Amino acid sequence: MKKRFSEEQIIGILKEAEAGLTVKELCRKHNISDATFYTWRKKYGGLEVSEARRLKAMEDENARLKKLLAES
Repeated sequence: MKKRFSEEQIIGILKEAEAGLTVKELCRKHNISDATFYTWRKKYGGLEVSEARRLKAMEDENARLKKLLAES
């Protein structure tokens, strides 16, 4: 699945919300739904870019380990 936004872009959008833009304005500006915004905020809220990269790496490693376990 191809993602439209990278983790860095998502965190940037969330920081715009923290800076005072309303959710409605952000969603219109970036052409996303309210549900997408709130899902992102739930997953990435409060993270910095380096932390998001680390989270992504850990998720990838977890998926790889699950696959190895299932194959054995």
